[in-house]
Amino acid sequence: MAANAQLITEPQACTRARAQAQVLDFEEYVRSRQDALLRSARRLVPDPIDAQDLVQTALARTFPRWQDIADKGLADAYMRRVMINTRTEWWRQRKLEEVPTPELPEGMIDDGSEQRADRAMLLDALAVLAPKQRQVVLLRHYRQLSTEETAHTLGMSVGTVKSTLHRALARLRAELEQNGHLNGYSYSRTEGVGACAAA
Repeated sequence: MAANAQLITEPQACTRARAQAQVLDFEEYVRSRQDALLRSARRLVPDPIDAQDLVQTALARTFPRWQDIADKGLADAYMRRVMINTRTEWWRQRKLEEVPTPELPEGMIDDGSEQRADRAMLLDALAVLAPKQRQVVLLRHYRQLSTEETAHTLGMSVGTVKSTLHRALARLRAELEQNGHLNGYSYSRTEGVGACAAA
């Protein structure tokens, strides 16, 4: 009788151990890759809160299939596909809210001129930075690399990346404020470049 009880419980114990190992493996993956997954989500949806929801939904959908991913090196690619599919589902399910109005709103044509002006202004402002500062800002905020990834890419320590980024952003803010951009005044590109040369 005791032998039969042992035969019944051993498979259950093995199944339980495998399930627990799967949970621990998945938790370790989430801990190590959550920043990278969030950056991928930010490329799919602009709102930071929506990006977090997208990652959480994708993780919830991936966990039941975690054991089916034989090569865990492909887990990021699998997760990106799940996020893309989830984003597509959200887009299809969204409801357009229509509000009746007696007058039609005036049509606005976005010709991209504001975006081009902002881009030109930022490029001028970036010109005042030292090359290393410029590289750190572009990698952290344009390429959206983590601090650790930026440090690895540039061959710098994490502390150096943080301090360089802090000084670079302070310099950029001062440059933009000096030229009136942050205060709602027009930005003079000629004066900005001249001020940079004098700084």
